[in-house]
Amino acid sequence: MQYLDIAPEVASALHQGNPVVALESTIISHGMPYPDNVATGRALEQAIREEGAIPATIAIINGKMKAGLSPDELEWLGKPENKIAKASRRDLPWLLMKKLPGATTVAATMLIAEKAGISIFATGGIGGVHRGASETFDISADLQELARTNVAVVCAGAKSILDIGLTLEYLETLGVPVVGFQTDEFPAFYTRSSGYGVDCRLDSPDEVAQFIHTKWNGGLKGGVVVANPIPAGKEPAYSTIAQATEKALDEAQRQKLRGKEITPFLLRRIKELTGGESLRANVELALNNARLAARVAVGYSGR
Repeated sequence: MQYLDIAPEVASALHQGNPVVALESTIISHGMPYPDNVATGRALEQAIREEGAIPATIAIINGKMKAGLSPDELEWLGKPENKIAKASRRDLPWLLMKKLPGATTVAATMLIAEKAGISIFATGGIGGVHRGASETFDISADLQELARTNVAVVCAGAKSILDIGLTLEYLETLGVPVVGFQTDEFPAFYTRSSGYGVDCRLDSPDEVAQFIHTKWNGGLKGGVVVANPIPAGKEPAYSTIAQATEKALDEAQRQKLRGKEITPFLLRRIKELTGGESLRANVELALNNARLAARVAVGYSGR
């Protein structure tokens, strides 16, 4: 494909039927400050390797949808002076045509992963229905992508800045199954519980792999949300996150932020308001998701 560039290591693993896990790049360019972002990107790739799979961090570079980055490319994406665009599905034609760099969101990462032949993807948290969406219609493209793209997304639920109840309702409408990994409750990114249930609970990576295999072999198109709570003992206090989230949301509303501007702003402000506690939690949950995704990919590749 003209616009797709699969790294040799990733292409070799896919050709041999070995497990590969996709990683997004917005966590590097927009989700964390430098150099924490680059260190986290490298740690995620290493965690996947340690579990027996090959990492494929995805981004837009030099007019190509790249599946698998070099260490230098990952470092370059993390430096704020390089002004990397936040790239969802709608942004791809422009970035590819103009050969502009882009860090892929969940939606764009899923799309490119499917084109490359990668079935399992690890991220922090999915996007969803924003609070106040009944007036703003601010709903993440991640949800529509989950409805049409055959990629399983291992995540710590939906970001706590969202309306989680409406996000789950929207996923139900789209026919996207939400699987709880060793939990009956949908996690809320920084915290292990949200007050909302999941569609089903599975307790081993192999069961998750079997579920995914059954769905797609049954001709049921679309993704799967694998909700994997942040490890016990690593979550911040609920009150700390809730207070910081409300304050950050109020500031965003007063500044009239919308669309792709809002999530990076909120995550940055929550980090500042919690004294970095939310950043530490973000790293922990992302690593936890990468490890689980690799184990699921190992199980899936053997089927």
